Amino acid sequence: MTNPRIIAGKARGHRLQSVPGDTTRPITDMVKEALFNILGQDIIDATLLDVFGGTGSVGIEALSRGAAFVQFLDLNHRAVDTIKKNLISTRLESGGNVLRADAFVYLKQPPTRQFDFVFIAPPQYKGMWIQAMTIVDGNSKWLAPDGCVIVQIDPIEYQALDLKEFIEVDQRKYGNTILIFYEFKSAQQTG
Repeated sequence: MTNPRIIAGKARGHRLQSVPGDTTRPITDMVKEALFNILGQDIIDATLLDVFGGTGSVGIEALSRGAAFVQFLDLNHRAVDTIKKNLISTRLESGGNVLRADAFVYLKQPPTRQFDFVFIAPPQYKGMWIQAMTIVDGNSKWLAPDGCVIVQIDPIEYQALDLKEFIEVDQRKYGNTILIFYEFKSAQQTG
């Protein structure tokens, strides 16, 4: 698999370093391009929490396209080092903060800020997306009132979730990847 690249914006065409080993599952260029086509202009000046940062590809793409700030999380020290190197090589480090942390512990803490987007793309086939989504549902102040949680998983892993705060508003399938979009139920009732 070739190294992920930045598709558009300030760092367009830049190839990112991959995380050594096989602990991460980088998003494909096709899926990433589709995601940012869906987000469109909403990414400009937005904030994003990239929960399982990996190479940093999604968060760095967001910064390249004009996001104001991205908080990257990953427990793997090699992923954290890779994200930092990729931010420096794309000259986007001023817009990102990289934290080595257990996502499940971090998401249970009182939020330090609200994000416009929370992106959850954990290692596959372990049910981790359900655990992360359930924690965010129980600690929903991580997300701005008009924000969106985006989950990236293999379609085999999908199941409908009965959440208190959020409702699934869309899902898009691209080969062996599915993107699921959640918004606050209250936003759907007033929108």
